[in-house]
Amino acid sequence: MTFAEIVRNLGNKIFAPVYFFHGEEPWYIDQLTDLIEDSILDAATRDFNQSVIYGYDVTPREVVDLARQFPMMGNYQVVIVKEAQELKSWDEIEKYIAQPLSTTILVLAHKHKKVDKRKAFYKTITGSKNVVVFESVKIRDNKIPDFIKEELAKKGFNIESRALQLMAEYLGNDLGKINNELQKLLINLPPNTRINEGHIEQNIGISKDFNVFELQNALVQRNILKAQRIVNYFEANPKDNPIQMLTPMLHNFFMKVFLYSNLAGNPPNIIASEIGVSPYFLSEYALAAKSFSPLKVKGVISDLRKLDLKSKGVDSTDSTGYDDLKVLVYKILN
Repeated sequence: MTFAEIVRNLGNKIFAPVYFFHGEEPWYIDQLTDLIEDSILDAATRDFNQSVIYGYDVTPREVVDLARQFPMMGNYQVVIVKEAQELKSWDEIEKYIAQPLSTTILVLAHKHKKVDKRKAFYKTITGSKNVVVFESVKIRDNKIPDFIKEELAKKGFNIESRALQLMAEYLGNDLGKINNELQKLLINLPPNTRINEGHIEQNIGISKDFNVFELQNALVQRNILKAQRIVNYFEANPKDNPIQMLTPMLHNFFMKVFLYSNLAGNPPNIIASEIGVSPYFLSEYALAAKSFSPLKVKGVISDLRKLDLKSKGVDSTDSTGYDDLKVLVYKILN
């Protein structure tokens, strides 16, 4: 089942005897687990009929023993096993899945990694009508803007495209981190606010004027004064702008510019998919591809790789790297 299907079924009081959530993205697993924990039983029966346990604290036998108990003063009992990836074996649980108790809802939250699909246990759970299986996969970078927009829309907010790009560039694809930052952002904003870069700077702390996104724009526009000011700001605020973070982001940008050059002439949606960006931001890469030749971009990528290694101590005792970044910026623009 998909995430949306499971949420819809839970809302309609359609429950399965066993839920197995697994995968590398913990955020979706946490969302589903929390929904089950908070919504199936009412407050009056939760203390009697709901157990939340952890895989590193219990044996598989103890999980099954809990699952085979009957509810008190209610129709269901809920047993939630968090960190289920820490369970030592699955043999006892496989036996339970074959004949689960109809009055128990057992949740196995197997986080941070997916189950080996070659194992007998995976074949058992996917072949059973008693189990709802959901694999939580890491979201691709080009889907992050859509995720942010959707989460904001659920809460009654929308966001300007440049502010969206700023958040997507800086927060990466850790959905838990994104959700935490969105909560920080929204707590001080009235409903229906159209979020801009100023809101992000004030509430999250990402400068709207001095960030990698603005540095990329300065380079593409060949604005050497603006680029130098931004790098000077980075150097003055190294805690918020470590070179070890900046260099991979710039490398990623120029790699996509290079790919765009090779894909020019294809439909925009195809190009966006191939280089792994949201169509919202494709124009930025089109402009960069016009500003720099593929040969120039290849040289920049090579220099960024060297700078990345130096910032990590390879052939260098200076881990700050801002002087090297200034030299690279000058080289890019000349």
